[in-house]
Amino acid sequence: MIDKLGQVMLYVNDQEEAKRFWTEAVGFQVVAEQATGGMRWVEVAPNSGAGTTLVLHNKEAVASMSPGLNLGTPSLMFYTDQLDQLHSRLSEQGITVGEIDDMPFGRVFNFADREENYFAVMEKKA
Repeated sequence: MIDKLGQVMLYVNDQEEAKRFWTEAVGFQVVAEQATGGMRWVEVAPNSGAGTTLVLHNKEAVASMSPGLNLGTPSLMFYTDQLDQLHSRLSEQGITVGEIDDMPFGRVFNFADREENYFAVMEKKA
């Protein structure tokens, strides 16, 4: 049975720019990077022990290998225990961030990468 999300595939136009965004601006680290069979695999995560990683795939390369594949960005929700600090840090990096909203289940804000893909971050209520 499936018990957790292991990887999320992000299809990006510029792998190097996406890698810089996730590592330099957001603070993730590269956990794997290699080129195989004409494809470059770039895997990033919040830390080396993270249960879920992001794989940054070259959109054009994937489209040529799998023409029918939907290459739209999935909806991602990240969790944090330091929502205010993260919101400030991303804002200071010049990243487009939304306002912090109070929801019944926690506080949430959205942010966008440099390709205008949007992601959400939530601090769950205790």
